[in-house]
Amino acid sequence: MPLSRDEDMRALLTGVRRIAMIGASIKPDRPSHGVMRFLLDHGWQVIPVNPGLTGQTILGQPVVASLSDIDTPVDMVDIFRSSEAAGEAVDAAIAHGARAVWLQLGVIDPAAAARAESAGLAVVMDRCPKIEVRRLGISGPA
Repeated sequence: MPLSRDEDMRALLTGVRRIAMIGASIKPDRPSHGVMRFLLDHGWQVIPVNPGLTGQTILGQPVVASLSDIDTPVDMVDIFRSSEAAGEAVDAAIAHGARAVWLQLGVIDPAAAARAESAGLAVVMDRCPKIEVRRLGISGPA
């Protein structure tokens, strides 16, 4: 079952340092761009993942095409994809060895969440880390 208790989300958010953001956008008016800026401003390292923007930078961070292009461990994968595409992103996070997956507001895939949990990942679904960080009064990673 995806995390829903405040203390579980607080522990997750303060325990991660490196976040891969699948579906990161270069466009400042897109939600993923604003969330990425917020997370960077609050001390998280964010690696943007978007095959259409490979080789470019978003907020000073180099964009990679896929999680398999990241050669360092990732604590959490933040998924800005449709519910229909979320399963593929979750499977990539499992294969990469991430500790957690975070499916953004409106991104719901119970089967993918169950696969992630079976693989030992923490799962948050249909929530936004920016909103939860503010709501929980978190200043950044511990």
